[in-house]
Amino acid sequence: MRHKLPALLLLLVAAMSCGQQTLAPTPPMGWNSWDSYGLTITEHQFRDNVLVEAQKLKSSGYTYAVIDEGWFLRNPLDRPHPELLQYELDSNGRYIPVPARFPSALQHGKNIGFADLGRWVHAQGLQFGIHIVRGIPRESVRQNLPIEGSTYRLADAADTSDACPWDPTNWGVKPNAAGQAWYDALLRQYATWGVDLLKVDCIADHPYKLSEIQQIHLAIQRSGRPIVLSLSPGPTSLAHAEEITSLAQMWRISNDVWDVWQTTESFPSDVKSQFNTAAMWAAHAHPGAWPDADMLPLGQLSPHPDVGPGPRATRLSPIEQRTLLTLWAMSRSPLILGANLTLLDNATLHLVTDRDLLRIDQQATASRQVLRDGNLIVWTADLPIRQHALALFNLGDQSMSISKTLDEFGFADTSRLLRENAASSSKPDRAIRTSIPPHGSALFFLK
Repeated sequence: MRHKLPALLLLLVAAMSCGQQTLAPTPPMGWNSWDSYGLTITEHQFRDNVLVEAQKLKSSGYTYAVIDEGWFLRNPLDRPHPELLQYELDSNGRYIPVPARFPSALQHGKNIGFADLGRWVHAQGLQFGIHIVRGIPRESVRQNLPIEGSTYRLADAADTSDACPWDPTNWGVKPNAAGQAWYDALLRQYATWGVDLLKVDCIADHPYKLSEIQQIHLAIQRSGRPIVLSLSPGPTSLAHAEEITSLAQMWRISNDVWDVWQTTESFPSDVKSQFNTAAMWAAHAHPGAWPDADMLPLGQLSPHPDVGPGPRATRLSPIEQRTLLTLWAMSRSPLILGANLTLLDNATLHLVTDRDLLRIDQQATASRQVLRDGNLIVWTADLPIRQHALALFNLGDQSMSISKTLDEFGFADTSRLLRENAASSSKPDRAIRTSIPPHGSALFFLK
């Protein structure tokens, strides 16, 4: 008698038989320019950060180096006045890097985009990423330029009734053959640049644009290059979980998170609010699909952070920084650093390369919030060789004393504490006895 295999197993077997590899089998780790440079990053600044990433962070698993928004703007500081913005475009209406900011783009009088820079990043043993806003440049639509590789023109593809509500650069894309041709042309270009990660904005929420996500997903497949698709901004709705996990490798689950523990403002999001959000999405994390709690606003955020006061050290205390990274790790979020790596201090380096936290983030097979009791939040994560991680968080403004047995956290009688993280103070047995400072965390390992 033949037994039916579960649908997921059938998909995995089919993928293996076809030689397919899962993109982002573990949560992506790397660095992004946004938190420190905003729209203003230059090639020199980018290369300096990449060298530090390669020298100090690559061995811990940080491999992506991402140029965020604005690389095509000649005058990025005029963003508050959209009518003044000037763009670098190719003959087919696609954004290309500004040579004055990215000199390697200009080769023998021709703008070759990021092809040279992408090769250089790969030579450092890292992976190259860029940010775009969904859609078609408005200026390109005004000129009605031809779509490369097709018989269409941009007027056939652009939806001029669909503008990103918070970005002045692009029109939306129609869900038709011309629209698909536009995204196919974009991804062919990015493949020649060696792009390994594409962060697409104004697409995961306010508004959620399923048709364009599908077009980009298909264009990546047609490009012939494995490119991780990252979707922004959040909060992506849980109602879209099934379709989003089938189309992207990471997607933002909240609005932008900055270096604020708690705020009553609607923007940006704070660290404390991420506990509820991460708990809601935890069950949807799996190889190739990772709920993204946003970048890590740690270290020095300078010279031009997009949100908050000018150049600064993170406003999160050392205790709050560890709590943030512990939550990101327990929820298996991508870990994308926002610090200016050229100003990376030893304390930040020590935190973001913490072997225990990175092991949880990269090796856990499942995780979940198991308890919320007032200001106490407890997460567990399943690790290889039948081990588990147990993280306790104190969201309150007063110290918290904990004395609980492992049974109270749902662990079987056979479970024992193996050891504790350096931030904790309990001795290995079948009980947790520790004190957690305000906004702090404690981490334990069990088997």
